[in-house]
Amino acid sequence: MTGRSDLISHPGVSKGLLDIPHYRYLLDLLVKKEVRVRYRGSWLGMAWTYVKPLTQFIVFYVAMGIFMGMGRGGGIDKYPVYLFSGVIVTNYFVEAFSNCTRSIIGNTGLIQKIYLPRELFPLASLRVALVHFFPQLVVLVVGSALLGWHPDLKGLLIALAGFISASFLAFGLGLFFGAINVFYRDAENITDLVAMVAVWLAPCFYTWTMVAEHAPGWLFEVYLANPLAIAVESFHRGFWFGATDGSFQFAGGWGLRITESLIISLLFLLIGEATFRHLEGKFAQEL
Repeated sequence: MTGRSDLISHPGVSKGLLDIPHYRYLLDLLVKKEVRVRYRGSWLGMAWTYVKPLTQFIVFYVAMGIFMGMGRGGGIDKYPVYLFSGVIVTNYFVEAFSNCTRSIIGNTGLIQKIYLPRELFPLASLRVALVHFFPQLVVLVVGSALLGWHPDLKGLLIALAGFISASFLAFGLGLFFGAINVFYRDAENITDLVAMVAVWLAPCFYTWTMVAEHAPGWLFEVYLANPLAIAVESFHRGFWFGATDGSFQFAGGWGLRITESLIISLLFLLIGEATFRHLEGKFAQEL
């Protein structure tokens, strides 16, 4: 009762993410609202969650897999699985990051009228991105199985850890740029730039060994410090590895890279939450 009485006696005082469990019902409503608004008047509705990544996959596969030969001869074995497993992770990250950044501006009316933890809005956007990610994951699993994939527990756990890391990173960056975006709308342009280059900063079309061959040692370590790159590789380990000859490894070992990725993503999350809480008191008057 003490925690709830504190909320009542000090209205408008937020405990940040610690308040979220008390507002689960509102969070669910915000998620449903976002999904309804996004597909309002749409004939295909949720089917767009399949159409968009499928179109992107076809374009990339034709360009990289056929024209540039990545899926032929000495290219990457089972290239469609390799490509799609990377694309759906980057799509999820980009959608979550972009929508979290725009979530405060997009809910101006609610923020100006009532009090509730402001983190609910970017968190709802993250959950909507998760709703869109799940159908793509189902397609990946079915496609991998048809090409000879045999799941193993270690690979699936690595994929899960990589996905959690990518989620923390997207949410942390979304909190940071979402708060900045209230005061400087340039933040949205930054998210657009990140969305444009994200798929190239992770080994979706190419292998990490190609980066190691051409980049200096220090630059390669910087590349491996990117949690999104590790998340993509973790999905390769989970859903593409079983379709190959079993020789797929990763620089430095999975334990080291996954641990580094989680620590870096958590650091971004802490920075994002600290920035968000520092600025949220001025949201209503700036919007």
